[in-house]
Amino acid sequence: MRSLLNRTKLRTPPLKAHSLILRTTTMATSYSSSLLLPPSVSLNKSRNASSLGFSVNRSRASMSVSAGSQTTLNDSLFADYKPTSAFLFPGQGAQAIGMGKEAQSVAAAADLYTKANHILGYDLLDICVNGPKEKLDSTVISQPAIYVTSLAAVELLRVREGGEQIINSVDVTCGLSLGEYTALAFAGAFSFEDGLKLVKLRGEAMQAAADAAKSAMVSIIGLDSEKVQQLCDAANQEVEEADKVQIANYLCPGNYAVSGGLKGIEAVEAKAKSFKARMTVRLAVAGAFHTSFMEPAVSRLEAALASTEIRSPRIPVISNVDAQPHADPDTIKKILARQVTSPVQWETTVKTLLSKGLKSSYELGPGKVIAGIFKRVDKTASVENISA
Repeated sequence: MRSLLNRTKLRTPPLKAHSLILRTTTMATSYSSSLLLPPSVSLNKSRNASSLGFSVNRSRASMSVSAGSQTTLNDSLFADYKPTSAFLFPGQGAQAIGMGKEAQSVAAAADLYTKANHILGYDLLDICVNGPKEKLDSTVISQPAIYVTSLAAVELLRVREGGEQIINSVDVTCGLSLGEYTALAFAGAFSFEDGLKLVKLRGEAMQAAADAAKSAMVSIIGLDSEKVQQLCDAANQEVEEADKVQIANYLCPGNYAVSGGLKGIEAVEAKAKSFKARMTVRLAVAGAFHTSFMEPAVSRLEAALASTEIRSPRIPVISNVDAQPHADPDTIKKILARQVTSPVQWETTVKTLLSKGLKSSYELGPGKVIAGIFKRVDKTASVENISA
């Protein structure tokens, strides 16, 4: 039996209906994390695609010494980050036929697809460019496809006039769900290759967990988060424990994703209009992501993360789990394992970045979902899309 998050009693009235941001057939639980480069950290650029051209000089990194000669980076190193320029990476649902085609005009970007083919064992670029759509949309393929294409977009930006300067100015990065892995790779926490191996396993583990139980996700449009919680509570009164639902993605005001058992999701859809939701949109994903339905995937992720070399990011990466940056590699590993069963705190991430003074943002990869979210939170937010 699956336990859901404890809920608090809600009291606020419904908000007016909001306009739909995400595409109704491909929208998914995507999520972002943020990275920040403190003044004490300098970058030495290299052309090694596996590290995406960055290495780190941590001359003033705050360190604590443990037993023996081992040193552990203080996890609060980035706690007081002050973002000015952000790289934002999309999650599952952003994929589209034709993505990656433009990347072939830049050698460093094309090389990422070549490396990916060897790791994945199939021609990723061919699926990205030619489909079929059903294959690209599958969890096991869309996740590696978005990861690679998003990092290829970084290389496209690099060769653009002023692109290198933009890349070097980025002091925070984040990604929606899957996009957190992309952000960590960009920040140098792990190599491109190791990140892709983790993403490949993540997609396979999440698909297997979804296959083990009948579950689904639905986006609720036009309600605030408290009303959506009340809607979930009402639906849960009518279904068995195994079919209960919860908010899985706090995306932006008026747009929250609910995950759970199939019967619970159907109950949410049936009751949504009585709660004055503008509409519901069933998401094209394999199952109830970011809930306890994904628990079978956790042990596989923990094992893979344990054997992966993860370094402290060169800039802060904002976690989807708690909307905070983390510097300690062991903490990052634990959070990545928890991420698939934890609600995505994307709305908090965006509001925090903007409240801390973020000036410019770049969405790298397929789609423009993240730009839409930022605009919903702050109409004056500056977000440029860099596709590949």
